[in-house]
Amino acid sequence: MANSNEEVENKQIVLRDYVSGFPKETDMVPSKTTLKLKVPEGSKAVVLKNLYLSCDPYMRSRMNKSDGSSYIHSFTPGSPLVGYGVSKVVDSGHPDFKNGDYVWGMTGWEDYSLIDENPDSLIKIKYTDVPLSYYTGILGMPGVTAYFGFYEICSPKKGEYVFISAASGAVGQLVGQFAKLLGCYVVGSAGSKEKVDLLKNKFGFDEAFNYKEEPDLNAALKRHVSYLYFPEGIDIYFENVGGKMLDAVLLNMRNHGRIATCGMISQYNLEKPEGVHNLFLVVTKRIRMQGFVAFDYYHMYPKFLEFTRQHILENKIVYVEDVAEGLESAPAALVGLFAGRNVGKQVVVVARE
Repeated sequence: MANSNEEVENKQIVLRDYVSGFPKETDMVPSKTTLKLKVPEGSKAVVLKNLYLSCDPYMRSRMNKSDGSSYIHSFTPGSPLVGYGVSKVVDSGHPDFKNGDYVWGMTGWEDYSLIDENPDSLIKIKYTDVPLSYYTGILGMPGVTAYFGFYEICSPKKGEYVFISAASGAVGQLVGQFAKLLGCYVVGSAGSKEKVDLLKNKFGFDEAFNYKEEPDLNAALKRHVSYLYFPEGIDIYFENVGGKMLDAVLLNMRNHGRIATCGMISQYNLEKPEGVHNLFLVVTKRIRMQGFVAFDYYHMYPKFLEFTRQHILENKIVYVEDVAEGLESAPAALVGLFAGRNVGKQVVVVARE
């Protein structure tokens, strides 16, 4: 049990102010405070030592002043950023957590966090036979997104044709591997030769192409996807990008195709989002397009965990992380997502115990 009078210095990454356009590292500034390592008397709060932080594209929308349209609250300027992380319990007044437990869930971008508003949302880590950092990615929110988006929303069948945008990212690399496990034909797009090679040589995609080398995405999809690889069109599109990519994909979808939409990273830094001009094809091709967020499926997390962990242990699923060392590296790591600098899941190491 932590000493009730013990206070520690607590380094933080604080949002300077609401952001317009492309975020900069200077929008997130280092700060220091102190924190008691014991929860208040009679509280069900939890004090966490943060080990790994997750950088995720959805965090960009939280840097905007809320207009009521988002599914998640905006960050508060002058306060630490908040995101998914892996942490160790330092002290707990909650019956589900004890000192020394590992957990994943929402935590602050800081060395230590007092979780007093919604500690029930934390998920205790049951297995430590895989790297703890995996609970920021393949066994955390991105993994849940990939698994349920593909299996539940896309209703895949063996032999179907699957296209994934931002395919080397935290979600896309998993969707592709889930699709291959089922016996689908899988093509992905990414933003560099290195990432394209990763998709084909490590993740087992059947084909991949660099969208940055294609000035006409519709022509690229017809050449790289529909005519050459998907002669009858795309059955399943896992949407991570939006904008021009979505517009081009709609032209190349098969009748009764399915689109799972979990993000549109190309639109997050635009003051005026791009229009989608081919949306009527949803009608003519009878396409089912559904948006979703990961926490819709957290009640089914044990099912996902058992399936995915077993495939990791059997080396049937592989995972690539892009690791940034130290809390001070977090702003650059987050900004790098929107320039495509990361290769694989972007993780920030705060402490290794």
